[in-house]
Amino acid sequence: MRVNVIGGGLAGCEASWQLAKYGIQVSLYDMKPKKFTPAHHYKNLCELVCSNSLKASRIESSAGLLKAEMELLGSLIVPCAKETSVEAGGALAVDREKFSDLVTAKIKSNPLINVIQDEITKIPTDEYTIIATGPLTSDSLAKAIQEYCGDYLSFYDAASPIVTFDSLDKDLIFSASRYGRGDADYINCPMNKEEYLEFYNALVGAETVQLKDFETVAFKVYEGCMPIEVLAKRGEDTMRFGPLKPVGLIDPRTDRRPYAVVQLRKENREGTLYNLVGFQTNLKFGEQKRVFSKITGLQNTEFIRYGVMHRNSFINSPKLLNRDFSLRKNPNVYFAGQITGVEGYIESAMSGIIAGHSMARKLLGKPQINLPLDTMCGAMCNYISDEYITNFQPMGCNMGILPELPTRIKDKKLKYAEYSKRALNSLEEAIKKVSDY
Repeated sequence: MRVNVIGGGLAGCEASWQLAKYGIQVSLYDMKPKKFTPAHHYKNLCELVCSNSLKASRIESSAGLLKAEMELLGSLIVPCAKETSVEAGGALAVDREKFSDLVTAKIKSNPLINVIQDEITKIPTDEYTIIATGPLTSDSLAKAIQEYCGDYLSFYDAASPIVTFDSLDKDLIFSASRYGRGDADYINCPMNKEEYLEFYNALVGAETVQLKDFETVAFKVYEGCMPIEVLAKRGEDTMRFGPLKPVGLIDPRTDRRPYAVVQLRKENREGTLYNLVGFQTNLKFGEQKRVFSKITGLQNTEFIRYGVMHRNSFINSPKLLNRDFSLRKNPNVYFAGQITGVEGYIESAMSGIIAGHSMARKLLGKPQINLPLDTMCGAMCNYISDEYITNFQPMGCNMGILPELPTRIKDKKLKYAEYSKRALNSLEEAIKKVSDY
């Protein structure tokens, strides 16, 4: 018995790992390094291209809860992320290359997983297949999916620049986490009003990459990955209530809260590289150097990667997929990852776990793990398969998709902690009901 998994990202690797745990042979197809998307550059599997953060770790957060549920379901990605983590306050952030290398080593050392470095251009509809090609699916396969599935949608998002630590002006910046949380894991670039307005005016007047004709028509920016220049054009103070918000931070040079703050987060374990938090951008490379160098402490910064804009594609999952990520018109074909409309790294990996478990148990004639709606996994699965959704858009994990608690709790932190406690108990019970798990 063999299953094709197309795509070597987070979802594809998780799906392959789960299938192999059931003793099923897997052919994992990844077109790298023969061919790269516009946003990918590293040769190995599970390359993170937008951010190096897998979101919050605390259990009373939606992301922390989701990762805890994933570990209960046997995740490959979460333990690898923890092993290759870098300091990031309350978030789980990773050293990109070490994370990719570790996942690749585990996948390739599994005797049941055969990694095939080749591009798939057609859907093998007569074979057991999981399509996990992500939001950057190659043009040829995207066309094949569109022809087979119809109702195909697309949007675009952006990646942040990365700078070297050594090139930062240490006299003008300070290390701290917001409200003193964590171990001063973020570098903060404080700006007064005059400095902020100079940066703001340069940003809104900067030149962006010229979109192609088809991009101009189809271009839609997903709110969760808004280019910084698009956000700035919504109003002079918009950035100060978003990624440049100064709340919870005190500049030790003045003992006062800055007018605005740009935060930098570790990109690797050694702390030699940092990314500009929330600075996804479509500015031309020369403009990025000119404009971002106006930020306090970044005047002589060395940019080792500029931000880029790239295409993201996703199917209209509520019209096409079942709750287990199988295709309604062909139960032998599953989808997983951001192409299904789950938005985010961990959400993508979660869908791969579910798709892998679901297909394996179906092929082996085992009862499915019934994911309760009060779990984050169950709620996300329900969202992507809800036929009543008429204007489907990608969505990441959030507490708002969970059913209300039987007793109202006003304190948000206590309420979310109770959500998490209920979810983990529910998932543990669901797993216990499947005796052979």
